[in-house]
Amino acid sequence: MFTSTKSILVAVALICVGISNGICQTTKPKPLVTDLYTADPSAHVFNGKIYIYPSHDIEANVPEDDEGGHFNMRDYHVYSMDNINGKVTDHGVALDIKDVPWAGRQMWAPDAAYKNGTYYLYFPVKDKNDVFRMGVATSKSPTGPFKAQPAPIPGSYSIDPAVFTDTDGTTYMYFGGIWGGQLQRWATGKYNKALKTDLGKDNEPALSAKVVRMNKNMLTFDEPAKDVKIIDKNGKPLLAGDHDRRFFEGAWMHKYKGKYYFSYSTGDTHFLAYATSNSPYGPFTYQGTFMKPVTGWTTHHSIVEFKGKWYIFYHDVERSGKTHLRNIKVRELMRKPDGSLEMITP
Repeated sequence: MFTSTKSILVAVALICVGISNGICQTTKPKPLVTDLYTADPSAHVFNGKIYIYPSHDIEANVPEDDEGGHFNMRDYHVYSMDNINGKVTDHGVALDIKDVPWAGRQMWAPDAAYKNGTYYLYFPVKDKNDVFRMGVATSKSPTGPFKAQPAPIPGSYSIDPAVFTDTDGTTYMYFGGIWGGQLQRWATGKYNKALKTDLGKDNEPALSAKVVRMNKNMLTFDEPAKDVKIIDKNGKPLLAGDHDRRFFEGAWMHKYKGKYYFSYSTGDTHFLAYATSNSPYGPFTYQGTFMKPVTGWTTHHSIVEFKGKWYIFYHDVERSGKTHLRNIKVRELMRKPDGSLEMITP
């Protein structure tokens, strides 16, 4: 197990295999981390550096099931990069499940934010009753260690927090994942384990992510969570059976030239798709897919601007070939002149 800060060289191939809009595309990025298994990378720029907050995959020897029981992660590491093509530094364990008083099992994909001199680590973990809740932990350093609040965020549920601070200083959390992420169990507003996913209810509007404004203290929600409405260009909601376009999990928000880009992993087809809006609340108009499925089960990403360019962080299973032992990667995100996203073949 890793016990001290360690630098790992990044090897990102820069061989041009195709040109889009006159821009040479990079190919076959290499894993950023090779001594641990990492996934679900949430990347942010703090103080001129990139910090990555991923899941830490382990071989937990838990039988595989439809709800992801074999994804039995127990802690988080934080990584930093001075440059995209530079070294990656592992800052060690930032938060361990044993230091979260209310936690039961499965520390899934986290995210982070900074405000008022404090760094906030948001994380989903099942409580003692096996229900996913959102926790929050704080630190004065972007690398931690983080100290968890004694209880989950009131009113929180499901998985995959993505925390976005707008240009006016308001912070929002986007969250949710169906199936093992339990979002469907909250369809009535109260937890009901008997409620199943909407996979198979092809002609009904698809379950969608949630959005909520954060309180100024960044520790609680400032309002009830709302649906993130994703509509087609005719204004109709995406349907549950629309597997190549509908929301499944892994939401992310970024802003470009005044527009809000809500991106996410699609149904059981695992494309990365995106929709845009003039409001952080939506509704978001579906624009298309921009990344084909990676090797492995999930496609969980983040998008960040760094030194005038945009990058996408994601994961695949190049190192292990196993869906629960993944590795994080990064590559440049290309846009067309109208702001739409270029297709990526990972």
